[in-house]
Amino acid sequence: MKKGAIIILLIVVLAASYSCSTQTGVPVAQVSVLRIDQMPNIPQPLNIIDWEKKALQFDSLVFDFNSKSSIVPLIWLDSSRHNIDQVTFGLYTVIGDVRQGPQHNNGEFHEALTSLNALLSAGLSGIDKTSQHGFNFVKMVQNYFNSDNNWNIVMNNTNPDVAMLGGGYGRDWWYDVFPNLLYYGVAAIYPDVENTEYIQHSIAEQFYKADSVLNGDYDYSYFDYAQMKGMHNQVPMQQDAAGGHAWVLLSAYYKFGDIRYLQGAKNATLALTNQKESRFYEVLLPFGVYTAARLNAEYGTTYDIARLLNFTFDGCQSKDGRYGWGVIAEQWGDMDVYGLQGSITDGGGYGFFMNSVVMAWPLVPMVKYEPEYAKAIGKYMLNAVNASRLFYPDQIDEKHQWLPELKDITKGIIGYEGLRRTDDMNNPALKGVSPVAIGDGPKWIAGQPRESMFSLYSTSIAGVFGAIVHTTDVEGILALDCNATDFYAENKYPVSLYYNPYNETKTVTYFSEEKIDLFDNISKKYLSRNADGNISLKIPADEAILIVALPAGTRLKTDGLKVKACKTVIAYK
Repeated sequence: MKKGAIIILLIVVLAASYSCSTQTGVPVAQVSVLRIDQMPNIPQPLNIIDWEKKALQFDSLVFDFNSKSSIVPLIWLDSSRHNIDQVTFGLYTVIGDVRQGPQHNNGEFHEALTSLNALLSAGLSGIDKTSQHGFNFVKMVQNYFNSDNNWNIVMNNTNPDVAMLGGGYGRDWWYDVFPNLLYYGVAAIYPDVENTEYIQHSIAEQFYKADSVLNGDYDYSYFDYAQMKGMHNQVPMQQDAAGGHAWVLLSAYYKFGDIRYLQGAKNATLALTNQKESRFYEVLLPFGVYTAARLNAEYGTTYDIARLLNFTFDGCQSKDGRYGWGVIAEQWGDMDVYGLQGSITDGGGYGFFMNSVVMAWPLVPMVKYEPEYAKAIGKYMLNAVNASRLFYPDQIDEKHQWLPELKDITKGIIGYEGLRRTDDMNNPALKGVSPVAIGDGPKWIAGQPRESMFSLYSTSIAGVFGAIVHTTDVEGILALDCNATDFYAENKYPVSLYYNPYNETKTVTYFSEEKIDLFDNISKKYLSRNADGNISLKIPADEAILIVALPAGTRLKTDGLKVKACKTVIAYK
């Protein structure tokens, strides 16, 4: 080979090598969400509690069959063997729930939302629920897979008929869909439990068939998965059930590789985005936001993420839907309650514990796929995490809670279901008090004790915050784990979202035992290279960084709008 040719070849090789390590894409401009813009940068009073500790304490308290506390054991065994020939377990929905326990309705009335929430929360906290106290709780929870009634999905009760007779509820679509999202989450953490894949596959088949039947028309109160027929009852229409279908079907596609599920996810997402107005109802719409974002990033679809986020935060304004359901953006009394999810209108506002925590599950990992919303979600999360502590009896002062005289039975572990702006009508002693921590339990059925204010159903999901939310050495700057609840993604490299709420640049510490490179998916720049131990990260005022931690020396290259570390996509747009 001639000398000139060798030189040219060396230049090409060096250029390729240089390109792989330095061409990192175009910085991502941040996009506002109007309702999040109404929230303060730093909510007051600011107090970020240890959510992982709360989740671990919840598991220790609730899964104790031999509790010696002032309340009876909160768990019992159910030997009715519905759906699967095995003994399962029940958890009380609220403390002292007179509808439940081994002595009522043969112990059959208990809720998957409580049990699956608790397993998801524990799994995210690192607890092995397949082998605890001599039980495989993950296997036992499979009794919620309703095969006896031919629905062949996971439902909120092992026997829906007993649930309704026992003071439960009528058919309500989100109650039928959300347990399946929870099951898929639990299955991602504990994938090797017998019968898990069979149930996941059955759910996917039923949701795919349902979406095909609905064909874009989700204008129903619920869906009968046995008859494959949309139904109406006294419950408002729940068009955002499409978001739940879409999330499960996309997860099933990554689990099983069946292209039908990918197409079903796209169809359901299209049905969601085609809504003329927000029909947010409880928890499913944010999962549709995540699914739309991931489909856009990975498959080039063009779903309107801004519209779906505004549908979520502004809430439902239609009398045909769950009117007023959205995200609260207010101060009540002298407490900031921005970021709580629930009713914006009921009694001036009514936020709910479970709903507020669940929102983080899809929205935090969403920023990996739509990084232009990193700052907005970071700011929202700081407000939501701060306000959510107020549901715990040990985190809100006695004059602002409905039942302070019994708060000690909760041990600071079981919270109130809700936080109302006011409760003058129900409790004259609270006239002029705002906000008020309260539960709905005593309203459900005659004879329900006062302590049913305290809700296992609501508190059981705390581990989602526990897994996602981490404090830093700068008060008010959180490190949000974007992989923790991104269950059916590759997640090869750690991804963390930091939002600086201050009006000046702040420096936080990132710790690593190994030599790493820290790449920011927003600026598309390295913030640190070949470093270990305590690594300083500068965050500009009122801005966010979205950090990917890579093994030191990992080469990056651009591929269209994507940035890849070898073959793994680490950044979109």
